Amino acid sequence: MLGFLKKPVVVTAEINVNLMTLTVMGLVSRLWGLSYPRAVVFDEVYYGQFVSLYMKRIFFVDDSGPPFGHMLLALGGYLGGFDGNFLWNRIGAEYSMNVPVWSLRLLPALAGALCVPLAYQILVELQFSHCAALGAALLILLENSLITQSRFMLLESILIFFILLAVLSYLKFYNLQRHSSFSGSWWFWLLLAGVACSCAVGVKYMGLFTYVLLLAIAGLHFWHMIGDQNLSNVSLMCHFLARGVALIIIPVAMYLSFFYVHLTLLYRSGPHDQIMTSAFQASLEGGLARITQGQPLEVAYGSQITLRNVLGKPMQCWLHSHTNTYPIRYENGRGSSHQQQVTCYPFKDVNNWWIVKDPGMQQLVVSNPPRPVRHGHIVQLVHGITTRYLNTHDVAAPLSPHSQEVSCYIDYNISMPAQNLWRVEIVNRESDTDVWKTILSEVRFVHVNTSAVLKASGFTGASLPEWGYRQLEVVGEKLSKGYHQSMVWNVEEHRYGKSQEQKEREVELHSPTQVDISKNLSFMAKFTELQWKILTLKNEDAEHKYSSSALDWITMDTNIAYWLHPTSGAQIHLLGNVVTWASANVAALVYACLSLWYLIRRRRKIYDIPEDAWQLWVSAGGICVGGWAVNYLPFFLMEKTLFLYHYLPALTFQILLIPIVLQHLSDHLCRSLLLKSMFAALIVAWFSSVYFVYCTFSPVTYGEPALSVTQLKDLRWKDSWNILIRKQ
Repeated sequence: MLGFLKKPVVVTAEINVNLMTLTVMGLVSRLWGLSYPRAVVFDEVYYGQFVSLYMKRIFFVDDSGPPFGHMLLALGGYLGGFDGNFLWNRIGAEYSMNVPVWSLRLLPALAGALCVPLAYQILVELQFSHCAALGAALLILLENSLITQSRFMLLESILIFFILLAVLSYLKFYNLQRHSSFSGSWWFWLLLAGVACSCAVGVKYMGLFTYVLLLAIAGLHFWHMIGDQNLSNVSLMCHFLARGVALIIIPVAMYLSFFYVHLTLLYRSGPHDQIMTSAFQASLEGGLARITQGQPLEVAYGSQITLRNVLGKPMQCWLHSHTNTYPIRYENGRGSSHQQQVTCYPFKDVNNWWIVKDPGMQQLVVSNPPRPVRHGHIVQLVHGITTRYLNTHDVAAPLSPHSQEVSCYIDYNISMPAQNLWRVEIVNRESDTDVWKTILSEVRFVHVNTSAVLKASGFTGASLPEWGYRQLEVVGEKLSKGYHQSMVWNVEEHRYGKSQEQKEREVELHSPTQVDISKNLSFMAKFTELQWKILTLKNEDAEHKYSSSALDWITMDTNIAYWLHPTSGAQIHLLGNVVTWASANVAALVYACLSLWYLIRRRRKIYDIPEDAWQLWVSAGGICVGGWAVNYLPFFLMEKTLFLYHYLPALTFQILLIPIVLQHLSDHLCRSLLLKSMFAALIVAWFSSVYFVYCTFSPVTYGEPALSVTQLKDLRWKDSWNILIRKQ
């Protein structure tokens, strides 16, 4: 029974020495001297702020993309014990001792290092030789721009890693398709392709380009499967469902999970709260939540409320009034009603309070039991401090003459009667009997007499002049088609009024709100709002010293100075390997010309290369040329500040094309042994030049050693490059 113990247990394993060596070389090239410089390098000043906010669990919104990449950077800080205490306000600022620089830069460096073996494996899975795969990996290894971008707390190397992982996983899955469908490894690589696509999109929305490309390739492959008569209808349906689950459902679920973790971690109020709705703000700990905690949920007749405009950009503001009146005549000679001003005020103030009044009763307190206001009810809004009624009439607004002036009515005993009845319309109601709720309900106020809608128009125009204290204009919009957010309001602060006397009511309005009720948003509601803000929030894109156009990238006519030593000439630049970039462009041009030539010849029934070589050529082009195109061409349509590093994902695909074209030329165009030998010698010479350029620009890739003024000038190979030289 124990006979098996008479022989030793032997475990055999295949080790790809090429792959192991490339991985080690990639790690050395990216991790060597990772803590240098111990100073803020370029966009570390941007991403570092978010890492600090993660460490302190403070909510933020970044309009540049989803949160997964930020969370990975924050994970590095967490593993290094970072407490978040550092002021990210200046490029070049020295890191304090509490900042774990090596740990913060570790994950981007690891991602950049692993791109080297991934490039090798991708070419192997594309059925090219190990020599071509080795060439692709070495080109990625020696690409100065990829090294620079992966050695700092930036996201591009992580994005490229997940893109390449998605491509490799899909290729492995596709190659297993032929002989082991639905096996364990088949499922593993298919699922990993979906996961990697989701992670790429979660790091930056640029990852969506490669995801769409892989979906298109998967769709094309499945279309070919439909024509396979050996597959039954059931088998085809199983293949379709497997791809749908792995490449669509799982990525969507993972994308949602990134936001779930993000919102779970960031539960404290912070500086970005103001762009979110009141309901979102109230769900965070501190900030508005401290004010609104314990408020009554249902708005009733007699309720004291503040009304926040839902649009909230470029700044949040509340419906406001004060004792000052509109001037009798404006600067342009138009007359006004000389009624009490109503504005939208961007700060919390006692003059933001209003009382919801029943037009049929005089009391300004909540009855017992309270009578809730519902959708469609007619109300009057009484300004809490001045007790004047919100009013609008057929008088042109001060800045928007096409709209009606909104005021608080003063009875001047002239032929201008009060028109102060408003119909409450709950925009996000579930039924026509919905109750108006604090924070949750988004309402429009429709003027009964004129059908004008209460609107904060100051978001799109100028603020009021000095007589209006530069506050935002509020108007009655006559043409109220649709539900523009500037016409929608929500109750932010709310209390049940108890004082009928004006003096007592003023004291009440100055006191904080206190009644206990807790109402949190669901995850999907928070996700939807946050996702919408990310997609629509636009920061003012100021022209940057190192910004560039997409046309500048192909020929690398631009660079970015990432860091400059405060005393010596040591500096770091985002500069690519000139030989590699030029070779990538030539390879793309050769591929396009050869493909066109082959297509024309095949149309004439002339086949220059075997069918299997043609299929290999087309599939490789679909991945490499397609990957370059989808990651580059969309930038011509974008209205945003662009930088050279935006080109790196496209460049990576273009670099993979170089050894593919070289192998094709060697195998199919160099027919004689002499030509093959000469071509091999040229490749060796060319690759030596790649290595030479890598070594030449290493000082500005790694930031050391420091170079003299003469050496720096010698590195300026193009007049458009901005190499920093100190004045002597």
